[in-house]
Amino acid sequence: MHDVVDQMLDAMNAHDLHAVLRCYAPGAVVVGPEMEAGEPGEIGSYMMQMWRGFPDLRFTVWETIRFADVVATEMTAVGTHTGPYLVAGGDLLAPTGRGINVRVSWFWHLKDGRILSQRFYYDQLQIYSQLGLLLPLSFRDADAGSGASGDRGRGHDL
Repeated sequence: MHDVVDQMLDAMNAHDLHAVLRCYAPGAVVVGPEMEAGEPGEIGSYMMQMWRGFPDLRFTVWETIRFADVVATEMTAVGTHTGPYLVAGGDLLAPTGRGINVRVSWFWHLKDGRILSQRFYYDQLQIYSQLGLLLPLSFRDADAGSGASGDRGRGHDL
């Protein structure tokens, strides 16, 4: 059976925005690590920025679990960063020419054969490290993360 989730994944791999948007029900919501989109223009904008950053982006499904109107998919996303990519915080990352290979999970709630909500998860740090980004690690508290504590040198009871 070729349902709306399969249609959506085919449209994502084809980078067919109109086919992607036809999969969503009126009032659909898409939520990811860096965004929440609640209308076709917002959803389309997010899809387009992904495809601009990774024009060869493809998803390969490993596993699909279906129960009533809920579907969960585990996939791999593979692509090459050859265009501008919007990163957390709103900055555009210039093309690095590097590839990504990232595991992602998407969860879907369907209604009347269309997508009512979609939530997706992936490890942003994994993508950033594959793109060659180094994140500045810092702590607000000068002693945090330094191993410093008021009990230095003494044993601790558990």
